[in-house]
Amino acid sequence: MRKRSIWKGTGQSGAVIPILIGLVIAIALVVGYFFVVLSWNYSTGERAGWVQKFSKKGWLCKTWEGELALVTMPGTMQEKFLFTVWDDAVAELINRHMGKRVSLHYEEKVGLPTTCFGETRHYVTGVKIVEDIPLAPGIVVPAPAQPAPAAPPLQPPGAK
Repeated sequence: MRKRSIWKGTGQSGAVIPILIGLVIAIALVVGYFFVVLSWNYSTGERAGWVQKFSKKGWLCKTWEGELALVTMPGTMQEKFLFTVWDDAVAELINRHMGKRVSLHYEEKVGLPTTCFGETRHYVTGVKIVEDIPLAPGIVVPAPAQPAPAAPPLQPPGAK
């Protein structure tokens, strides 16, 4: 008696090939979906304010999550801008400029199915320090300059 190959496509074993083809197509569609979602941006922009919270979070997939305080006018309620950072170099820049007014360049991505990519839709890709503080359209207050380093103590004449 001859053994039948499961790859011949005859009888009950003939269902293996269509199942494999369907599995390959499904995997290709999922990979294609993630490629499109990760490479396409719904929007890009900049937000300026003060980073008030920034930490690395996640059970399995660790991402940097932060909160930027946006103040439009002195004395008004602040708005919070929640963001995610994938790049450790950008996260290090944000940590270095914590407490200073910064401008964050972000990309908004829509359609990512899990929080493994981040808890927000806004992914920060760049940081720069903002020197001026706008009060109203056309009215800008320069940010206070950094204090000069202290001069070495003066020694009395003849002291060595």
